[in-house]
Amino acid sequence: MTQSQKNLLFILFLALLFLFRLGYGLCSDIVFEDQRQVYILGLKYFCTGQWPYFGPDVTLGIQIPGALQALAVGLPLKIWPIPEAPYLFLGLLSFASLCFLAWYFSKHLPKFPSWILWTWVLTCPWALNASTNILNVSYVLFGGVFFFIGFMETIPTLSLGLIAPWLCNAMIGFALLWNAQFHLSTVILVPYIALSLYFQLKSKGFSSAATGLFFLLIGAALSGAFLLPTYLQYGLQTGAGGTQKALAFNQSNFLAFFTILARYFSLASCEVPRFIGSHTDERLRFLGQYLWAAPFIIVAGILGVAQPIVMLVSGLRKEHPQKDWKAVKVLAWGTFALIYVSFLFAIKAPAAHTYFVTLPVVLLYAFYVLSPWVSKNWFTWVAGVLLVCNLVFALSVAMDNFQHRSLYQERATFTKAIQEKNYTLVGERRPSTLY
Repeated sequence: MTQSQKNLLFILFLALLFLFRLGYGLCSDIVFEDQRQVYILGLKYFCTGQWPYFGPDVTLGIQIPGALQALAVGLPLKIWPIPEAPYLFLGLLSFASLCFLAWYFSKHLPKFPSWILWTWVLTCPWALNASTNILNVSYVLFGGVFFFIGFMETIPTLSLGLIAPWLCNAMIGFALLWNAQFHLSTVILVPYIALSLYFQLKSKGFSSAATGLFFLLIGAALSGAFLLPTYLQYGLQTGAGGTQKALAFNQSNFLAFFTILARYFSLASCEVPRFIGSHTDERLRFLGQYLWAAPFIIVAGILGVAQPIVMLVSGLRKEHPQKDWKAVKVLAWGTFALIYVSFLFAIKAPAAHTYFVTLPVVLLYAFYVLSPWVSKNWFTWVAGVLLVCNLVFALSVAMDNFQHRSLYQERATFTKAIQEKNYTLVGERRPSTLY
């Protein structure tokens, strides 16, 4: 097979994965209140033309400042006024960022089979479920990918020298204030910025670090431009949307160490229970309803439990064929420590989606953990089984959502709201919201 034929097959492979992800997103839950409220944010902007000074509401009295969330949903509707338009935009956004991430991982791990790496990055349950649905955390992935790639390329022990330093810093700054307008988990990114600037200062001197800071601020200004009108209109205190209330010592999260660790590793694993029901009865009912998929789901679930265990045990590994294994391990475990400490000062319990922004880190760690076995025949077979079972599992979830919770259960209502420019047909914003 010629190189051009291989390239053509690869493009076809990516096109199929994009369509799969888009279809999955279109079948996702729009009935749940959080998803619906995010859609209404953009629909309100489309219908009224009012500048959206605030984005998602975290809880009563706390709303994230900035226009990006409403614009990310509303502008696609202006370009193509059909209910699916925001899903298409999000699909393109998340797909492009995940392709960037898979490309970057493949440069770190050139011996890792590309078909396994790319397929898992694009279809693992968390990447699929939390980046295709109209939910604020879905947009965090885009910023998270650019942030962590930019960060790693500024750290000498992790950098591959693939991206110019000025661009890395601009990516970090842009991603920081991009994510700040979607989710409060952005606060855990700040220590990485300090660490990046420290290493740039230490390895290249003051002039280089100052240049890096300059481009970081340029990048931040690009995304921060959508945040500035809020503070100009409302001032610093009211413009913060009450987000300062989200910071409070929470001793109940102190004992959640192992819960956070398990959920952290599960971000990169084939987590099944989370996506087929909230308790055992619901999960058994799901398996009974989709008996044709049940064997695949069970196998996927077993392998999904094994993955975090392997990641935990492999943390003890000292010898590794990858020379930067130690740096990747420190990054992954350091990120977990940062997440744990951050929850000691968070008003909410440690749900996995609240640290979804760290997916690039834990995914890279997972691939490094597996990389010593990539030449083994058994590994190829197990990986192939996992990928097939995961795709069947995803298909069954999409079918269930399509029938009970998707946009297509009430598309006519959404269409009418768009045509009549009356967002209240879909629903009202929550009481006491600032937008």
